[in-house]
Amino acid sequence: MDLYSNRLGTGDQKQSTTIAEVIKVLDGVDIIHTKGDVLGNAYEYLIGQFASETGKKAGEFYTPHGPAQILCRIAISGQEEKKGLQVYDPCMGSGSLMLSCRNYSKEPDYIKYYGQELMPSTYNLARMNMFLHGVLPENQHLRNGDTLDADWPTDEDTEFDVVTMNPPYSAKWSAAEGFKQDERFMDYGGKLAPKSKADYAFLLHGFYHLKQTGTMAIVLPHGVLFRGAAEGTIREILLKNGSIYAVIGLPSNMFYNTSIPTCIVVLKKHRDGRDVLFIDASKLYEKEKKQNVMREEHIDRVLELFTARKPVDKMAYLASFEDIKANDYNLNIPRYVDTSEEEPEVDLRQLSGSIRETSRAIKAGNEALLEMLGELTFVDSETKDAVEEFINVLREV
Repeated sequence: MDLYSNRLGTGDQKQSTTIAEVIKVLDGVDIIHTKGDVLGNAYEYLIGQFASETGKKAGEFYTPHGPAQILCRIAISGQEEKKGLQVYDPCMGSGSLMLSCRNYSKEPDYIKYYGQELMPSTYNLARMNMFLHGVLPENQHLRNGDTLDADWPTDEDTEFDVVTMNPPYSAKWSAAEGFKQDERFMDYGGKLAPKSKADYAFLLHGFYHLKQTGTMAIVLPHGVLFRGAAEGTIREILLKNGSIYAVIGLPSNMFYNTSIPTCIVVLKKHRDGRDVLFIDASKLYEKEKKQNVMREEHIDRVLELFTARKPVDKMAYLASFEDIKANDYNLNIPRYVDTSEEEPEVDLRQLSGSIRETSRAIKAGNEALLEMLGELTFVDSETKDAVEEFINVLREV
């Protein structure tokens, strides 16, 4: 801690005063007897504030509240009562997504967390986050490593009840030929996610580690819904297997590392049916200074639509497999949820009358202006010629 930082003020006196004020505020906080996880929540709040201030630099470790709550509530749905729930995030950042599942579990103290993070500093943030939220060491299974380079975990529990992910969007990866023999990627027509866009590599990694009875929710850019070539083949196989359960379009400018619109893809294994629920939540937000924010009422609305799994005008559509096949396995949300507004009918007679009235007003205005210009006197011939030219132009109108 730098007690002499200029951010505390200029000069010893100002710095001492600032520190004293902070200590006085903290002295009045009853952390011991307060309900809830004060230290953990404070830590999450500070991470969020840091992400908000630093923008793109912070996107690697923090998922904003709205998308995080939707992801977790969907992924844990139906498993709230399970004791010893296993949660997995192979791109865990600060671990906030996994820890959000605690809010919806009836047995939060027994959740086992499995997470991997590439950046050492962010990995350490996740470890701190776990301890500050009171997670016992035996329930933490965290690893600092490259998720796509080598599969993990492989020598302990390898399938999980809940998989939540917010991977880096359209990241580069090697897409080496050897990955075609990797169990995570080998069942998708011999195709791999392209080198320049690892989105489906992350998706298939998470899906591979999902239990037969579990649910996975992942945030991805909209391109995964309609891009062709290898991605199109992978998407088609997932749809034919009934693996894609829902697609939820989020508002744009929600995330600190990108302003592009994103979507949540929900996946399940071995379910009955191959229909897909589409939800357009792109207008469920409030605008703040730097980001768009989803409030509790917006989150609840998305969950209502997800749970009901029924068509709702302008918001949701339950597409059959035949619908999707007819669209050549394209999952672009506007193909299924029509949010267009009808143009109001135009009364041509009223419009003609309005144009006629406007023309009369213009003509009257020009005549009044010409009359005033005709009363002008001039100090030199150059100005007089210029005004007369202007008068001629007005008379031609």
